Order: sequence, then C-alpha cells, then structure tokens
Amino acid sequence: MTNSSVKGDIVLVGFSDQPHLEKILFVAVLISYLLTLVGNTVIILICSVDPKLKTPMYFFLTHLSLVDICFTTSIVPQLLWNLKGPAKTITFLGCIIQLYVSLALGSTECVLLAVMAFDRYAAVCKPLHYTAVMNPWLCQALAGVAWLSGVGNTLIQGTVTLWLPRCGHQSLHHFFCEVPSMIKLACVDIHDNEVQLFVASLVLLLLPLMLILLSYGHIAKVVIRIKSVQAWCKALGTCGSHLIVVSLFYGTITAVYIQPNSSYAHAHGKFISLFYTVVTPTLNPLIYTLRNNDVKGALQRLFHRDFT
Repeated sequence: MTNSSVKGDIVLVGFSDQPHLEKILFVAVLISYLLTLVGNTVIILICSVDPKLKTPMYFFLTHLSLVDICFTTSIVPQLLWNLKGPAKTITFLGCIIQLYVSLALGSTECVLLAVMAFDRYAAVCKPLHYTAVMNPWLCQALAGVAWLSGVGNTLIQGTVTLWLPRCGHQSLHHFFCEVPSMIKLACVDIHDNEVQLFVASLVLLLLPLMLILLSYGHIAKVVIRIKSVQAWCKALGTCGSHLIVVSLFYGTITAVYIQPNSSYAHAHGKFISLFYTVVTPTLNPLIYTLRNNDVKGALQRLFHRDFT
C-alpha cells in the first residue's frame, strides 16, 4: 500500500477481506461478463437486421443493450484483474475514467428505463395513435435525452467528487470507483456532498422511477378493463419483461445511492453493487429473450437464415 501511495494509485479493497470468496467470484463474474457481452450483442444484432423489430420498443432495447455492454466493460475487467492477482490497485487516472464512464452509463440506464416505460404506456393505452406518438423523431430525441442526462450527471457529480481533498487516503472500500465510496476518502466534512448526492439521486433515480410507476399505473387501469384473455396475455407479455428489469435494477441501486450511510448499505454495499453492475446486465438479455415471442422469432429466423 505504501508503494501504491507513492505512485498515486488507488487501492480497491473490494473483497480482499473475504479471500475465500475471491476465486468463486472470479469465475462467477467472468461467466456473467461473457454472457452479458454475448447476450446484449445478439440483441443489438437481431434488432438491427430483423425488419419485424424496427419498432420503438426494440429501438430503445438496442440502446439498453449498448448501455449494459459499456457499463459492465467499464467495471468488470478491472474487477477480474483484482480478484485474480495479489494487486488490488487502479491508477488514479484509471479511477477517474471509471468513475466518469460508469456514472454516466448508470445514469443513462435510469432515464432509459423510464423512456421505455413511456413507450409501453403509449403502446397499451394509445394503441390507435401509437405510431404517431412514438414517431422516429421523438424516439431519437428521448434516447438523446437519456444519454445527455447521463453525461450531464457524471460531469457534475464526478467533478465535485474528484475536487474533494483526500489527504493521502488511498484505500477505497469498494471494488470500483463509485461516487458514494469515493466521497468517503475525503478528509473534510462531506455533508454537503452527501446532500448533493441525495438530490442527484432523487432526480435521476426516484423521478424516473415515479414516471415508470405512473406509466404502469395507467397501463394497469386499461388492462383491468380488458375482458379478453388474449389481450390480457398480450399486455402482460408487452410489459412483463420491462417490469422485471426495472425491479432488478432499481431495487438494488436505490439502496446504495438513496441511503449510502445506512447500516444495510455499509454491510452489503459491495454485494448490492455487484448485483446491478454484473448480474442485472447479464439477466436483461435472458429476460427479454425468454419472455418475448418477437425476439425468439427473430432469433429463429436469424439462425435459420445463417444455417441455410
């Protein structure tokens, strides 16, 4: 650690306090990462080449898959390196890059999930006007808003966090450079930073979550009025996958960002972060593939065409 301090490297303590878990985690994280790359790449491929998937829903799903690939890639390779070898360090420049990139992509995913919920609302509640409402211009604008929100948030939160004096503190009790853990390296009062983090979390976590709940509240009202079993199944099939993804992502990330100083976040924070940075991006392609007949049909057409 002394050599790391001289070099200006950050020591990622990660799971080194539980060495018996590191080998298991290495294998599990590696498998999850490979599945994330393959699964999300396949979704991007089939949504790009299959004409039946040229709809707003799959346009946003393509963006979600791209976000998941980039998000995990900004974190997992360094995590695997630290789990495998005795060195648990990351250069300060690498930490800065990881902080900015992962925060931008995580924030983008929060807004993108809200955009996808609005798309499902338009599909179920305004079916006759769906193509007019979700026109290509609006879809591109909404996707652009999601990406710009992520960039804007990371420029503000990341820069404010990095400006905090660390007074030589090098040991980060986490497996990657993330704002809630980075501000704890500061040797000054961080109350204002915690308030700023809480406000930013309200805007980019709870506000999109409220919009998602509002969209599905309207969807539930429409579905309740439907008497056709076939229409019920179609509505559930349309929204079920997205609801599962939202539950997995928001259920874990809010525990870290809304109450970073809670005893639960302190005790389980690294494992919670592991879930939304590694596990959720792995599950997303499986959820959308296994529960979606359009995607399964596109996969069959793709493999049948390649085989032929």
